[in-house]
Amino acid sequence: MEPVDGPTALRAARRRIHRPGTADARRIAELEREVLELRRANDELKLYFVKERNPPDAAGRRPTAEFRALGPLEAVAGGRLLDLGAPKQRALLALLVSQAGRPVPADVIVEGLWAGSPPPSARTSLQAYVANLRRVLEPCRAPRTPAKVLRTSGRGYLLDRRVVEVDTQRFDERTTAGWRAMERGDTQRALAEFERGLALWRGPAYAEVADATLVAPEVARLEELRLSVVEGRCAALLDTGAHELAAAELEAFTKVHPLREYGCELLSLALYRGGRQADALAVLRTNQKRLAEELGIDPRPALQQLESRILNHAPALDWRPPPRGG
Repeated sequence: MEPVDGPTALRAARRRIHRPGTADARRIAELEREVLELRRANDELKLYFVKERNPPDAAGRRPTAEFRALGPLEAVAGGRLLDLGAPKQRALLALLVSQAGRPVPADVIVEGLWAGSPPPSARTSLQAYVANLRRVLEPCRAPRTPAKVLRTSGRGYLLDRRVVEVDTQRFDERTTAGWRAMERGDTQRALAEFERGLALWRGPAYAEVADATLVAPEVARLEELRLSVVEGRCAALLDTGAHELAAAELEAFTKVHPLREYGCELLSLALYRGGRQADALAVLRTNQKRLAEELGIDPRPALQQLESRILNHAPALDWRPPPRGG
């Protein structure tokens, strides 16, 4: 069975839920999240079909394994989900996935897996984990032939980027494509890219080893990028006229991340465009108070200007549909 066209289905759903007299904004947000989850499953199905139909490149290369690190670690090879074994073995693979393409010294791996207190048998256990993972990742590899996915490199190990895919890279690509589309005014394309990127997330990135010294900076980078994409998606929703949907999403977002000024700015604008001027002003003033009390700083100029424009009903704040053909 062929996968459906996700963007077309999402646009159709959005047209239905934005008709006058439909459910309130919170229900609309719930429906939107359901659509996002369906899109994630649909994208995975599309990826499977693409991989099955596309032959190797001119050099004869094609990804041998796909790793999903935006949540609990998953690995797929030959179209099936792999059993990655015991927690320490999964943690080893997660650590290597976070550094895919770069060799990781065995000493660093041991330090990360045993949190600075390795037992005398740590090296032996590490070698056993590596051997087990090689059998799982390349079940058809002939005995005594070199591993292609999880390779030995000097005094350590690495995952070869030439034969693996990682969902973090796809998220980076979707994010870049979305911001570029926003810059050129292609809001619908930006919205689709942001949503596809967010649909890749299943939980905290590199959940098994998120606190490891080697992985923590990448975890922080990915989380900051995810939050910026959530805000970018809501900005795109505002540009399409989906004010109530954006307001519902942003109200939930700012409760969890109250110090993110761009999120507060977008929420205030969404509320104003939805006819809730008092609520829009309350968001800005609450944010101003919290910044002063918790960080000892003033809001950035954009928020101060927005408050003045809301008070004066500035025409520039009103939403206008894009020109025909735009």
